[in-house]
Amino acid sequence: MAKISSEEIILRYNDSVIRQSDLVTLNGPKWLNDRIIEFYFSYLSSFYPSEHILLVPPAITYWIMNCPDTNSLKDFLKPLNLPSKKLIIFPVNNNDDMSRADGGNHWSLLAYEKTDNLFVHHDSLGDMNKSHAKCLYNTLVPYIGASYPIPSYFEYECGPLQDNGYDCGLYVLATTKVICDWFDSYLKEIGHLWFSLVWEQVNTSTVSGLRKDILEVIKSMKG
Repeated sequence: MAKISSEEIILRYNDSVIRQSDLVTLNGPKWLNDRIIEFYFSYLSSFYPSEHILLVPPAITYWIMNCPDTNSLKDFLKPLNLPSKKLIIFPVNNNDDMSRADGGNHWSLLAYEKTDNLFVHHDSLGDMNKSHAKCLYNTLVPYIGASYPIPSYFEYECGPLQDNGYDCGLYVLATTKVICDWFDSYLKEIGHLWFSLVWEQVNTSTVSGLRKDILEVIKSMKG
């Protein structure tokens, strides 16, 4: 039987591509790479097809943070149509070396909620990615479609924390799913944000189970 190459493509889903090597990160205990996060964002988008929700892939988020030219960034953001969205979620990576696509060692999440005109940063290691999230926030403010008042920034410091050095990406994915669930919930209708749901539903147990869940989804899609 021929040996499967680590770079062999095993699944194409929308704009995401999963290679054999990506599955290794789901078998744990390992740090999730950007391809798994992009895939799961795309997968969630199929369950929450609202035109008002945008889950931004890691590569696009990283370019927004590091684009050196304002005019180029403006053109780059046009297809995303950010001002039309009511909920936008960005995965934040702390890679400071643009020459390394696989750089960085931590994921966190920055969410924008239009009704409250608020950016919220969720970090499962406290404030490890705070400076990177603030950088992304400052970059996005001119393009989010809320010229006055300027969107607020909130560091959510009471969220669930990981108890190891590799589950940060899973916390991002689990929190993203909870926030998307919140978007259609009664809590949103009565003006409450998603914090209580994140606290109730994102924990070591659910995060651990998410590895298996994503792996099963990929296997079912590849046939």
